[in-house]
Amino acid sequence: MNRPPSIVIRGMTVKSSIRETHAGRFWSLDRRFSYPKAMPLMAALLLSGCAAVGPNYVAPDPAAPATWQGAAAAQATISPTTPEDLATWWKQLDDPTLTTLIEQALRNSPDLHAAQAKLRQARAQRALAGAELFPTLSGSAAGQRAKASGQSGGGGVANLFNAGFDASWEPDVFGGLRRGEEAAQADLEASEANLHDVQVSLSAEVALNYVELRNYQTRLEIAKANADSQLETLKLTQWRAEAGLTTALDVEQARSNLEQTRAQIPSLDTGRAEAEHRLAILLGQQPGTLHSTLANSAKIPEIPERVIVTIPADTLRQRPDVRAAERTLAAETARIGEVEAKRYPSFNLSGSIGLAALTLGNLNSVDATTGSLLGSITGPIFDAGRIRQQVAIQTAVQEQALVNYQSTVLSALEEVENALVALANTRQRQQSLRNATRAAQLAALLARHRYTTGIIDFQTVLDTERTVLTLEDSLTASEAEQVSALIQLYKALGGGWSLTSVETVASAQGKSS
Repeated sequence: MNRPPSIVIRGMTVKSSIRETHAGRFWSLDRRFSYPKAMPLMAALLLSGCAAVGPNYVAPDPAAPATWQGAAAAQATISPTTPEDLATWWKQLDDPTLTTLIEQALRNSPDLHAAQAKLRQARAQRALAGAELFPTLSGSAAGQRAKASGQSGGGGVANLFNAGFDASWEPDVFGGLRRGEEAAQADLEASEANLHDVQVSLSAEVALNYVELRNYQTRLEIAKANADSQLETLKLTQWRAEAGLTTALDVEQARSNLEQTRAQIPSLDTGRAEAEHRLAILLGQQPGTLHSTLANSAKIPEIPERVIVTIPADTLRQRPDVRAAERTLAAETARIGEVEAKRYPSFNLSGSIGLAALTLGNLNSVDATTGSLLGSITGPIFDAGRIRQQVAIQTAVQEQALVNYQSTVLSALEEVENALVALANTRQRQQSLRNATRAAQLAALLARHRYTTGIIDFQTVLDTERTVLTLEDSLTASEAEQVSALIQLYKALGGGWSLTSVETVASAQGKSS
């Protein structure tokens, strides 16, 4: 139990004792004052001799695994890295358009601007909490001219001039204000981490939507190319039917196959347009503004040959969401002491010094000086256990913050492992689909040749053409899935921010003020 001190100063003694009741705690104060000499000494000693109440925060040490289980299968190299190593991970994809889009998003995104505003708010709150530790000083000046009535026996005119300063100070004896400042500092650092988390998510979302756009564009080209090939097949069957070499059944089957392929084109174009519009929104622009930039089709970015991932312990330090959860835990721990300090008395010192005279010239005289000094002590006597319950409430909030931090750590580890597994599996799937597509394309060529020579029936040609379309579409989708898995991996590693981000925000803050 934290007990209030007994303070002895020459000329003054303040003895404090605390007693328990069924409803709470109350103060019994025995005070003997030798007034004007003791008050300044009292304030100095009270401030310097007491530690802050409440628990002292100790950052938790998460149990990170020594390595990633899925790194070997994903052909990823584990290496210690810094935030700067992952700050611009998208450049590894070697796509200038993607780099430009992400840089624009990091400048203009509404979500990023909102996070920057929250950071400026946290900085102001931190400065406000620090200001509570210092005295307040105010000044005043006034002049008065009054005339007495003749009935009062006067009838003369009198002037009164005065000027002075007022000061007040609440010494932070039990550390409640210092705990508040500690909480505000942790909140500020949590806001900085949240800003970095927005940057991580934003860069990943832009990259994912860009890959999806290129995926739809490539699949559109595949569908159109297959439609052109199937149109040639339809013309071939029509020629053979006119020549009496085949039946109308083959013609209608070829026509049905062509129209099925054409039916896929509108839905693919819809997906392309939606991805383009989402990109514009992420960049803080209206839908459709990126059409001229992204109208021309381009290949899906290729993943680098070498993928480097951080060790698990570095990942937890790199992840902004883990940092934000840890700082929130620190803030809620400090607030326990902030509430705990309400159990103990508060001390207030106030005073004033001024000048008062009938003329402005006499304000400089010694006789015009006035002054006062006041010291007060207030503390809870009976509150029916309110403060005790407030401490219990804040302790429960702190426990929730601890559980949230632990959950965030586990989620971070899970996301990395899931991304590594996805990267490994998409790599294997893509290789198998590539081999199958080559075989199907060759089979389709052979089938058309053998059909024209009358060796096989037309149904075999249709089957091979459908297989080619399906495999080419699946291969393109798998390429997009592989790049998306790599993007998710960089996001899970906490890539997309660096310490220079704070300088950028500070610069933006200065321009806006």
